[in-house]
Amino acid sequence: MITLCHIDEIEEGRSKGFEVLNKYLFAVKKDGRLHLYYNYCPHLGTPLEWQEDQFLDSDGALIQCSTHGALFLIENGQCILGPCKGKRLKAIPFVLGNGFMMVEEADVSTLGRL
Repeated sequence: MITLCHIDEIEEGRSKGFEVLNKYLFAVKKDGRLHLYYNYCPHLGTPLEWQEDQFLDSDGALIQCSTHGALFLIENGQCILGPCKGKRLKAIPFVLGNGFMMVEEADVSTLGRL
């Protein structure tokens, strides 16, 4: 298991990026729940954030790709607006233990490279 962070390091309605095994992931906390995705836009394969740990739109309601403005639902990664409409972000399985968010090495190592 690889530890990403303590759950309190991500504030409600905020996001945080991680580099794990030379792959880039990000987590979002919404309504007290964490969601973890591969930092990879399904349109062009570019990273999503416009600044470090900034993956959300100005309202903090949706994940936003900084390249073309595509918008994704936080709960399931579905693109609802933009050039990749109908596609999804790749969700990464994780476990919570003792307040820490962790991923299996195998779940990360099989991801493509940016």
